[in-house]
Amino acid sequence: MNLQEITELYDFTGKTFVVTGGTGVLGGEVASALTGVGADVVILDRGLDPAGGLVERTGAHGSRVQAVHGDVLRRDSLCQAAATIRGRFGRVYGLVNAAGGNKPAATTSPESGFFDLPEEALRFVFDLNLLGTILPCQVFGQQMAESGEGVILNFTSMNSFRPLTRVPAYSAAKAGVSNFTQWLAVHMAQNYAAGIRVNAVAPGFFLGQQNRYLLIDRETGDLTPRGRTVIDYTPMARFGAPEDLLGTVLWLLSPASAFVTGIIVPVDGGFSAFSGV
Repeated sequence: MNLQEITELYDFTGKTFVVTGGTGVLGGEVASALTGVGADVVILDRGLDPAGGLVERTGAHGSRVQAVHGDVLRRDSLCQAAATIRGRFGRVYGLVNAAGGNKPAATTSPESGFFDLPEEALRFVFDLNLLGTILPCQVFGQQMAESGEGVILNFTSMNSFRPLTRVPAYSAAKAGVSNFTQWLAVHMAQNYAAGIRVNAVAPGFFLGQQNRYLLIDRETGDLTPRGRTVIDYTPMARFGAPEDLLGTVLWLLSPASAFVTGIIVPVDGGFSAFSGV
């Protein structure tokens, strides 16, 4: 295989990808990268205004980014979005489920122990991460089943391998995403087409809006005790940068991984490999 053949594997010209959570730090980086390799990208979000900044970030490729209203927790909203997308772009080839997150009320602390976590906060985290992955797979996966090809990439977390302290709902929900990814990979290949692939990435510690001040002191900019522990247990001794995901993501979405389905790939600087000794 020569350089031209390898390059062609990563040319997504003419293919439409839907990215949920595309206005977030990691989802936005993925959406931007996909436009850079020729894809048409639809950002699915409940609030469309933040998508404008992403369009500007993609520069010359901004014309290939569109924002469509869609709520990952409402099937009717997703079906309406799917109809809009089909009318504008035709069939969806790829789905990236980057929507997710935690909620402070579902996080334990010295002031709020596990036994005090409110049901509504726990339910919100479960629904956002797990149901918010399953429902888009139902709606957009059906288009892939009809055409016999497509690719789905879910976002899980290192929490799905090794649950972290303080975030019981988030850890459990992401473990569910990993399990569902494997289930769906088998289901789609056996019941619809072997050319439909389903995989997941499991990011390690990437700084975002939700975890920044758990890891970095808001006042001093120094590592918090939790942040220090994370770095001590990450052999590469740093937090991930959004662009660190792109090699793995583009590989899993491209024909370069045509015989890969049902896997969860850690992108974590070695965190999952380190025992602490």
